[in-house]
Amino acid sequence: MDATGYTTLSRQSGLMREMRVIANNIANTATTGFRQEGLIFSEFVKAQPDQPSLSMTRAQVRNTSMDQGTLSQTNGRFDFAIQGDGFFLIETPDGERLTRAGSFSPNADGDLITMSGHRVLDGGGAPVFVPGDAGDISVASDGTLSSNGRPLGQIGVFQPVDPLDMQREDGVMFRSEAGVEPAEEATILQGFLESSNVNPILQVARMVEVQRAYETGQSFLDAEDQRIRNAIKSLTK
Repeated sequence: MDATGYTTLSRQSGLMREMRVIANNIANTATTGFRQEGLIFSEFVKAQPDQPSLSMTRAQVRNTSMDQGTLSQTNGRFDFAIQGDGFFLIETPDGERLTRAGSFSPNADGDLITMSGHRVLDGGGAPVFVPGDAGDISVASDGTLSSNGRPLGQIGVFQPVDPLDMQREDGVMFRSEAGVEPAEEATILQGFLESSNVNPILQVARMVEVQRAYETGQSFLDAEDQRIRNAIKSLTK
């Protein structure tokens, strides 16, 4: 296969990977706190003296959208949404993770946990504790958790030191290798949940574009394959 064929194959591989990302976005349109993901295509050019250059395409850099999702009112005592840039910090068996999914509840020990059972952390990195006899629960915009006007703690809101270094885990959780820092300007709303920020109409439109681009590339490969076969037949006659 010549350089043109290898270039087309690299493009096809990237388009297949993007199609999987788009399908995952569409599947999570109704997932609370989900952040839309995209792929960044890059080009690698190999140039040598007195030889034709070779261009290859790769699509391995994943880009997470930080756009604000729609805030839906639930009136739940332990449903929280972040308005602005920032994430809740949770404790998992694999370490601390970031998430925008704020549907929490106290466990039997009084720790505030996620739907997956991970403990929610405060501004200092300690678990948020809610006593079993806590009465009227309210949360201020800075995350201060109170019961009947008595402060219990503060739900932490953080942001990654390097947003481009975030790695997605388990759909709505992210790992930040570079660490996290407090998000100063973000606010917390009680009784709300943030919906997925996926735009399904744009994602479906992009899916059609990717499918057509893939079909075009496949047509080129089929034509190139037939050209090579014809050339071989002509040479072997």
